[in-house]
Amino acid sequence: MKETIQQIPSLWKRLRRIIRYYAYIFEDVDTESAAQRIKGGIWFRGPNVWILAFAIVLASVGLNVNSTAVIIGAMLVSPLMGPIIGMGLSLGTNDLDLLKSAAKNLLVMVIISLAASTLFFILSPLSLVNPTELEARTSPTIYDVIIAFFGGLAGILESSRKERGTVLSGVAIATALMPPLCTAGYGLANLNMHFFFGALYLFIINSVFITLATFLMVKYLRFHTVAGISEQLAAKRRHAISGILVIILVPSIWSAFRLVESNNFERNVHDFVESNRLVAPSTYIYEYKVNGHKADISLAGIPLTDSLRNAFLSKAAPYNLKAKDLNLIEHSFALSQQDMDTILQEVYNSTNADLDENQALLESMQARIEALSREVERLKQEQEALIAPADSL
Repeated sequence: MKETIQQIPSLWKRLRRIIRYYAYIFEDVDTESAAQRIKGGIWFRGPNVWILAFAIVLASVGLNVNSTAVIIGAMLVSPLMGPIIGMGLSLGTNDLDLLKSAAKNLLVMVIISLAASTLFFILSPLSLVNPTELEARTSPTIYDVIIAFFGGLAGILESSRKERGTVLSGVAIATALMPPLCTAGYGLANLNMHFFFGALYLFIINSVFITLATFLMVKYLRFHTVAGISEQLAAKRRHAISGILVIILVPSIWSAFRLVESNNFERNVHDFVESNRLVAPSTYIYEYKVNGHKADISLAGIPLTDSLRNAFLSKAAPYNLKAKDLNLIEHSFALSQQDMDTILQEVYNSTNADLDENQALLESMQARIEALSREVERLKQEQEALIAPADSL
C-alpha cells in the first residue's frame, strides 16, 4: 500500500506528459498573424457589403420557404462573425480603438440586415401557415448559450492556427448569426413582437458569448496587448462583463427550464394516452394535442359517466400528470333508439331484397339445370336408337 502511494506522484507526472503531448496548442498557433486576420475581417465595406446583402436574401428566402439547406448557405457566406470576434480580440488585448471599430461595424451590419430582411418579408407574397424555421429562432435557451460559447472557442482557436482548416464554416453554421436577424425582420414586417424580440435576443446571446469565448481564448493564448490598463479600469470591465452575462443568462436559463418542463409534459401525455387508448368498453382516445402545459384529449364513443371519467383521470397520476391539466373532449357517436330502429329497418329491408334476388337467381339456375337434364336425356335416347339397328345386324 505504501509503495502504491509513493508511486502516485510519478504516475501523475506521466499522465501530465501524455495530456500535454496531445493537448498542447501553443506550438501550432500564430497569434500575430491571427490578430491581423481578425482585424482585417471587422471592416464593413467593399465586398463585405455585397456579401452581407446576398446572405440576407438567402437567409430570408430560406426562412420564408422552410428550407434548411438555403439557411445553411446564408450562414456560410455571412460576414457577421468578423466584427464579433474582433470585439473579443479587442477586449482581450486592451485595444479600445479596435473595440469601437468592431462595435460600430457590427451595429451597421445589424441595422442593414434588419432593414433588408424587413423589406423582403413585406414584399414576399408567401406566408406559411407553419413557419417552423422562423419559430425555431424565437425561444432561445441556455443550450443556445452553450452552442455560442463553445462555437466561439472553436472559432478563435481556428483563427489562431498556423494551418487553418474548415472549422470556421462549422462555427458559422452552429452559431447561426444571420437567421435570427432575418427572423427579427420578419417580426417587424408582420408587427409580431414575439418574433422580433425573441430572435433579437437569440442574436444577442450568440454575439455576447462568441465575444466572451474569444476574449478568454485570447487571454489564454497570450495575444500581444496594445497597452496596459489600471487595476481600477480592469475591475470596472470585469464587473460590466459579469453584469451583461447575468442579464443575458437568466432569461435563457428560465427559457431552457420551461422547455425541459414542456418536453417532459408532452412525453408524459404521450405515454399516458398510449397506455390508455381504450377509456371504456365503447369509448376510446382517437387524438390528443398538447398546448403548453395543457393537453386536449379527444374521445369518441358513448359519453362517459362521472365515475368512468374520474376513474380515467385517476390513471394520470403515475405519469406525473394532474387531472386539471387534461381536458377531455367527448365526441359522442351514440345513437337514439329511433335512429337505431331506422338503421335496423334499412338493414332488414336491404337483407330481404338481397334474399329475394338470391332466391330468384337460384330458381333461374335450377330451371336451367332441369332443361339441361332433359336435353341430356333426349340425346341419350337418340344415341340408343341409333345403336339398336346396328346390334341387330
